[in-house]
Amino acid sequence: MKALFGMAEAVPLSRVTRDYRSWVVVLGAALAVNIGILGLVVVPMFSAADAVERRAAGAAEALAAARAELAAAEQTRDGSAQAAKDLQRFYTAVLPTDVAAARRITHLKLSQMARDHAVTFQRSAASPEEIRGSTLRRLRVSYALAGDYDDIRALIYDIETATDFLVIDNVFLSEGADQQAPLTLTLDLSTYYQATPHAQ
Repeated sequence: MKALFGMAEAVPLSRVTRDYRSWVVVLGAALAVNIGILGLVVVPMFSAADAVERRAAGAAEALAAARAELAAAEQTRDGSAQAAKDLQRFYTAVLPTDVAAARRITHLKLSQMARDHAVTFQRSAASPEEIRGSTLRRLRVSYALAGDYDDIRALIYDIETATDFLVIDNVFLSEGADQQAPLTLTLDLSTYYQATPHAQ
């Protein structure tokens, strides 16, 4: 059997093709089949896999955004629920329940506090007011009191730090007719209460 390629002379390609035609045809057919599989199956599979990866990445981003929105919504809901609880507790435990309770706070308790601080009660006037767009009502009270400076200051401090919901709107302090006369104090106060159908 002759060698196809020798050291002395080159074998032409046409001869190789002619002598091994069946092998060349088989190899050519196999190459064509491989190229066809590559073009028709492998490349579309890679493209499909790439598209699937892109969709998965987009879905993961959308899921992360949805989870963040859910967490924010839950925080808002929890904050709103806590605010509603705090407001309800403020209405029921801090504010007077009605106008009668508001009058008791602003008259009886303040009169007792004035006595405790040796401040003399002179007169008072109260007037309930509606608050537009609210279920609350306001009770305004004006008090005229007399006493020395230290007692008046201690009284005002106790009013401001009391557990009852009282707001000091204005303080008017004037001297007496002479240095021995007590100071005159006029306090304008407010408190709030829930309105009832028959609130006065």
